[in-house]
Amino acid sequence: MKQLEFSQANAQYLDAADPLKDFRHQFLIPEHNGKQRAYFLGNSLGLQPRNTGSAINAVLQQWAEEGVESFFRGEKPWLDMHASMLGTLSQLAGTKPNEISVMNQLTVNIHLMLVSFYNPSGRRKKILVESKAFPSDQYAVSSFLEHLGLDPDEILIEINSGNENAIISNDDILHAIEKNADELALVFLGGLNYYTGQLFDLESICRSSIAAGAKVGFDLAHAIGNVALKLHNWNADFACWCSYKYLNAGPGAVGAVFIHERHHGNNGLKRLAGWWGHRADERFKMDKHFLPETDATGWQLSTPSMLLYASLKASLDVFEKAGWRNILAKQEIMKAWLSGLIATLGDKHFICLTPDSKGCQVSLLFNTDGRKIYDLLFEKGFMVDWREPNVIRLAPVPLYNTYTEVWQFSQALKEAMLEVYSIDEWTAPNHTHI
Repeated sequence: MKQLEFSQANAQYLDAADPLKDFRHQFLIPEHNGKQRAYFLGNSLGLQPRNTGSAINAVLQQWAEEGVESFFRGEKPWLDMHASMLGTLSQLAGTKPNEISVMNQLTVNIHLMLVSFYNPSGRRKKILVESKAFPSDQYAVSSFLEHLGLDPDEILIEINSGNENAIISNDDILHAIEKNADELALVFLGGLNYYTGQLFDLESICRSSIAAGAKVGFDLAHAIGNVALKLHNWNADFACWCSYKYLNAGPGAVGAVFIHERHHGNNGLKRLAGWWGHRADERFKMDKHFLPETDATGWQLSTPSMLLYASLKASLDVFEKAGWRNILAKQEIMKAWLSGLIATLGDKHFICLTPDSKGCQVSLLFNTDGRKIYDLLFEKGFMVDWREPNVIRLAPVPLYNTYTEVWQFSQALKEAMLEVYSIDEWTAPNHTHI
């Protein structure tokens, strides 16, 4: 491994050698007083690709010229748009194309997946979840149980670290699965925790859940387009995600689901049906008896929004041109660069909650005055994320962030801490190894 010097000169060297450096220009960067801000919020809302506007306008123009015939005619018939996204999405999710359906939004899809994959029977009624999952996941699962007449307090097994700000040990998750194997109906976890940035060992969780006889599914909102996934090979039953974070498809973007192909022909699975999930070759016969498509699209409900499809497709085109392997390679280096720079600042006034793992996000918990630090960073042009009680989250994204921006952030953070904590001098290492 080579020594990585933490200097502005080395940041510039890394940027010059970056094979993805030109992709930054394919995104619209927020500005303040005519100067681009450093946008580190890909974990919350990804930046807008420059081609998004033209992609949406093309749908509007097609609608204007062809009306409803746009579904069937023209250079890009709307009925073909769904299939055009599956190749790239299947690379990002580690699936077969027929195992993905682009539809609805995340929480709607969680409810739909619970219909199919939560089947309480006898003692096997429990659901294993994170205690600190994103609240919408908790609302969805709890309300779904209440709809079935079940008490969430009796059904849910919550995994926690024992400390609100600590990570959850993977061994603790596996132990909980093994301990409750006879009662578990479903294991449902986030792939990457939104608060700490912790990436769970999804492969071992799948293996342990299957051995316990439980179904297993994931919320991948913070994982898709961020970390390498192999959902098909891991044999997960299902997964859901949104597309407005690392996938850059815009606020309220269309979501997607993964459903392993072993379930596609299972007529015994319950599902909530809709016209768009009916077999396409018989859809317009308007038969009252539902006949689902023989892949993941059989879980679709309503006619999708072509405007939302166009927005997601525009971003996926950028991913396709950049190459998923190239993106992951840069992310690994950029994460080491960011983590190393943060380490040079010491741990007297904050701790890094995020384990040394894959993914763009880093979460910093400050002892005091975290909000003051956040405000100063924003004034200095850095767009990061604030979470109570004292956490700043940031996620430099390989497609549009630079090593120089990360270097500048570390210096701005240092200056903010000097000001807020009245530090007279600074002593810290100036290099690490990657």
